[in-house]
Amino acid sequence: MWSGRWVSDRWPIELHSGLSPVGLRPRDLLGIALRHNARRSQLLVSTVLGKHVPADPRVVLSTGHSLGSLVAERLGSPARGVVVIGYAETATGLGHAVADALPGCTYLHSTRRAVPGVAAAAGFEEEHSHATGHLLLPEDSGLLAAPGPMVLVDDELSTGRTVRNTIRALPGRERYVVATLVDLRSAEDQVELDRLAGELGCPIEVVALATGAVALPPAAPPVPPEPHPVLGARPEVVVLSDCWPRGLRDGARHGWRPADSDVLDRRLPTLAEAVTAALSGPRVLVLGTEELLYVPVRLAAAVAELTTAEISSSSTTRSPAHVVDDPGYPLRTRIAFGSPADGGPRFAYNVAPGLDPARRFDTVVLVTDEDPAPVVQALDGCCDRVVVVPVPAYRPAPLPAPLRGPAFGSYAAPEVGWLLQDLSSVTLEAPTEEREEVIQAGRGHYAESLPIEYEPSMAYRALYDKALAAAAGRVAVALGVVTERVLRRRARPVLVSLARAGTPIGVLMRRWAQRRHGLDVPHYALSIVRGRGVDTVALRWLAAHHDPADVVFVDGWTGKGAIVRELTAALDEHAGATGHRFDPELAVLADPGHCVRTYGTRDDFLIPSACLNSTVSGLVSRTVLNDELIAPGEFHGAKFYSDLAAADVSVAFLDAITARFDGVGELPVLPGLDAAPPSWAGWAAIERISAAYGIGEVNLVKPGVGETTRVLLRRVPWKILARTGSEADIEHVLLLAAERGVPVEPVQDLPYSCVGLIQPGFRRS
Repeated sequence: MWSGRWVSDRWPIELHSGLSPVGLRPRDLLGIALRHNARRSQLLVSTVLGKHVPADPRVVLSTGHSLGSLVAERLGSPARGVVVIGYAETATGLGHAVADALPGCTYLHSTRRAVPGVAAAAGFEEEHSHATGHLLLPEDSGLLAAPGPMVLVDDELSTGRTVRNTIRALPGRERYVVATLVDLRSAEDQVELDRLAGELGCPIEVVALATGAVALPPAAPPVPPEPHPVLGARPEVVVLSDCWPRGLRDGARHGWRPADSDVLDRRLPTLAEAVTAALSGPRVLVLGTEELLYVPVRLAAAVAELTTAEISSSSTTRSPAHVVDDPGYPLRTRIAFGSPADGGPRFAYNVAPGLDPARRFDTVVLVTDEDPAPVVQALDGCCDRVVVVPVPAYRPAPLPAPLRGPAFGSYAAPEVGWLLQDLSSVTLEAPTEEREEVIQAGRGHYAESLPIEYEPSMAYRALYDKALAAAAGRVAVALGVVTERVLRRRARPVLVSLARAGTPIGVLMRRWAQRRHGLDVPHYALSIVRGRGVDTVALRWLAAHHDPADVVFVDGWTGKGAIVRELTAALDEHAGATGHRFDPELAVLADPGHCVRTYGTRDDFLIPSACLNSTVSGLVSRTVLNDELIAPGEFHGAKFYSDLAAADVSVAFLDAITARFDGVGELPVLPGLDAAPPSWAGWAAIERISAAYGIGEVNLVKPGVGETTRVLLRRVPWKILARTGSEADIEHVLLLAAERGVPVEPVQDLPYSCVGLIQPGFRRS
């Protein structure tokens, strides 16, 4: 039965159907209710949003994804720099589902909740609503200043006035796409939007799952008296404390980027298992709160895959509306309670069973970012059990400060500022074989834990000393070349090294600029994680304290170029999300992979700092990105191994190279930056090696002296390929291979001095 029948039988309302790209009519997607609002007495109630009417969460998500597919088709592929905005409170979840269909986009929803300490970047009015004011509170206001396409998502368009107000408040985009479930605008309203597009000189397009028109008589029909409040026993209350992952945002009030979706995808299965274990009975409602819609719907959909119970999802709301307990009316029952935030009235519709006991829920899962007590009390008599899932509400805070030695790391404070948080008190180390199995089985990421620090044997330490003595002059020359090339591009560069292999090189480049040019060049270190991108909080810190155009990213060497690609993609996504554009050109000491234009040499030779781990890198670990430890708004983490101070050679390494600066005469003349574009020869070679050895995964092939050393120190190596005649340059690799019992295979015409192959499909058994 259509849930607009009760109103249409008593009120001569006409709901007409128009064209639809997916064959839907307006009445397939919404019903009609009446509300307490002098400006607009009717309320078009969506039956597929999971807002006022409980719905199957899988239907809710698929509906949003279908709308998102229409947007993606309209934008064309690939669309870059897309920002999606959903309207509070009804369309916050719908907008998020639309954003799911637009890879790489940033999502933000408007809010009616002022957040102390967070200034509104913009605002607009929704005149017909019970609460007219909308705020936009992005964590980075640059999100709204970027020029890329903007997608505006609402559940229905009646006049389009709110959309026009929004676009006037957010001008300057290259185009706008308005996405809605149902477009009911009149011809006059459509002309108004076209007129605005003409004024702004950019296209404004509308996509909808269904179109039509609604004709309303001047006065609404009388409404029956409100039903009596629900009376019944207080349900059992189960609180799932501390189950929400630290690294997972509650929603998109302050923005939601692709990395946030990745965290949700990783953590949702465990969260759903915890909720499923707490359920009771065959009918379950997952109840979000006001603007907190998307994550509860995703949770409900995940729970639905784990149980035979009937799972529905809906949300509380600010909207006051009449209820009529009739199958032809969408809002049959209502519970009311006071908001813990402002004391104002809040409601949840269709949660109480009303006259039909078959509609009673056995369990209500309350997912809330506020004090749950008012809602829990209002659920008396509605169900047998309430499972509360507390969600920490993310609040943007001042950006963290860099760490500096000697409190963190053994480098002097002016040498580097670590854009990291200190995880020294957390046990993160795991045996190499255990980590390898977890990584290759897809049960964890390499950045979620740390390898146990390798303690070099006396023979290996002697090889390091020998390598440093032999290579110091060569490193100094290459260091001078790459630094001069950077200074040719930037008069006052800000060096940002990729922790941690890039950090000793960044310190040395800073020293060269100081020694040769008298420049006091700022130097920072940040985290980049393969498959997860650059630390965006660190990028925000850099943009807040320096001109992004001055930033030069630094690393020690290239292998096949995976990090170069990761950096480029991450910075491009960040520019679209914040308007802050950093140059992705990476400066490296050695580029044997032929992946960059700014390098000191393309020889694959031993850089002595590659021989050791933290004891040559300021006693700082590899960087860590773990959802249980790193919260939104925090830097990635690392550990300071102060207990290894007796073995630390970090400063001695820097001093040994710096001592060779004065002996560097005329630097080699390399081709100009534009004359030596990357050929990516290394990547092509690795693809050939991967195929030849039946590995099938290029990330298990680690080319070059530095990467091969890492394989032997941190991973489970299968074999080492060594270029014939390179033995003198890779003595430390050969010694490590012998210590670990790893076979070394000589290869003629290998494009690198050596290549490390990780054991594919490794299992400890």
